[in-house]
Amino acid sequence: MSEMKANDIRVMTKDQVKDEILKLKKEQFNLRFQRATGQVENTARIRQIRRDIARLKTVQSQQAAAK
Repeated sequence: MSEMKANDIRVMTKDQVKDEILKLKKEQFNLRFQRATGQVENTARIRQIRRDIARLKTVQSQQAAAK
């Protein structure tokens, strides 16, 4: 899965952004358990998810401040 771009996020609705954050947090949770048990295959995905969540939250706060 590729990294999200800020421009891609900005065209999403508030609900879509919220849903995407929720989805990524669930995936992050599962990857943390996989890492703890030594089953994680793509370790770079953990970092990518963390950055995507931060990117989503940044755009979300920018949208809230703009209104």
